[in-house]
Amino acid sequence: MSPTLSVRSKSPPRNGSDYGQREDARALSQALAQSLGMPPEWVWNQLSQARYRETVTRLIMPAASSTAKNWAAYRSRFVEPVRIRAGQAFWKAQATELKRAEQQFGVAAWVIAGVLGVETIYGRQTGNFRVLDVLATLSLDFPSGRSDRSAFFRKELGEFLKLCQEQGLDPQAVQGSYAGAIGWPQFMPSSIRRYAIDFDGDGRIDLQRSPVDAIGSVANYLAAHGWRTGEPGYFEVTPPTDANALEKLLAPDIVPTFTADEMQAMGAVLPREAREHSGKLALVQLLNGNDTPTLVLGTQNFYAVTRYNQSSYYALAVIQLGQTVSAP
Repeated sequence: MSPTLSVRSKSPPRNGSDYGQREDARALSQALAQSLGMPPEWVWNQLSQARYRETVTRLIMPAASSTAKNWAAYRSRFVEPVRIRAGQAFWKAQATELKRAEQQFGVAAWVIAGVLGVETIYGRQTGNFRVLDVLATLSLDFPSGRSDRSAFFRKELGEFLKLCQEQGLDPQAVQGSYAGAIGWPQFMPSSIRRYAIDFDGDGRIDLQRSPVDAIGSVANYLAAHGWRTGEPGYFEVTPPTDANALEKLLAPDIVPTFTADEMQAMGAVLPREAREHSGKLALVQLLNGNDTPTLVLGTQNFYAVTRYNQSSYYALAVIQLGQTVSAP
């Protein structure tokens, strides 16, 4: 259960101001210490040194957009020359470790490569915000104007401090994204504690400096979230022309719901490999602005990738980048 607070800041804090004088910060530190079994004095010592970051509150807001979603534009940001070249070099350098992860976890090497490429361009862009500042800011001063996620960030702040305590990390020194995600795979602290592994065998988990730990950790995460060995990520499809059938097939969105036979009965035209697929499928629609939408058949593995980031656009970009960089 996430810690609850009875005292909140009544006015926007000054950028860079510390939380050491805030009653709500002290109350939060006590709640986190109690819920996660940490020394109260140590938790308060760390949190009292956190700083409010106004930039974080701006970046966490949804991007203003006057245009419709556009898969073609989204794809061009991720399946592009810089990431492809970096991915091909990564694939060559880490071929042995990618194969080992695939054998150990049953997760395709290409999807591991796709995730790391989309997330951080293979470790090039892991974030330069102090994670303690980010999580404190979003816990105690989450911006108005969007759905309040402060409870989520309070939980992640506690997980972060517990992670630092467990691994002997300095909470003041760890850097990450404006949302508090850390390292090559951009794991949130709770995901690091649950799914990150020491895959390079050096006795510690280091997602910031060890690409091998990142490889093993992504594989472990996807395996835990339903990846099925040997199955593809998606199939091509020609959707039914009947509007009612199309609406029915699109209703479950990314959740695999229909068998190949059920889809064909409703007028969808499937390629041979999709007709032979034994698992259930989802008809996934990705908008292209004012142009014709892109539709694909998402498998259970497509759905597993959306457990990493709950976006069909993200999942298809990961899959296509991974397949591109792994191509002979």
